[in-house]
Amino acid sequence: MKNNVYNSPIVWSDRKRIIFGLPWSFTRYTLTKEKLFIQTGIFNLREEEIRLYRIMDVTLRRSFWERLFGLGTIHCCAADRSTPEFDILHIRKAAVTKNMLSDMIEAERAEKRVSSREFMTDDDSLDGDDIHGE
Repeated sequence: MKNNVYNSPIVWSDRKRIIFGLPWSFTRYTLTKEKLFIQTGIFNLREEEIRLYRIMDVTLRRSFWERLFGLGTIHCCAADRSTPEFDILHIRKAAVTKNMLSDMIEAERAEKRVSSREFMTDDDSLDGDDIHGE
């Protein structure tokens, strides 16, 4: 684990890989105990910060070309307004990373005492009062 500008030890980091699985891109992924950071760009930098307890679903996708070069993509759905869905694109050891991320999400939710029910929308029209036109 490395310590960095994220004020927390870095658990995992990788880059998006493009040609032949080489990291020739300007997208970096950094995972700490509590947050996932996605940094993109070379001249104009953009950094997304997603708190782990807000991630609702994690899916591993591996296309033929990704499997050929030992890569994979992790698709995440989050209860985050600025980033409701995002991909961790073309990374090495994607299955191991997905399992680690999933375990860290559950641990963070348990620590913060957060359940997925807290992220569901509260829509009064679904409470059954509107069924009979009342």
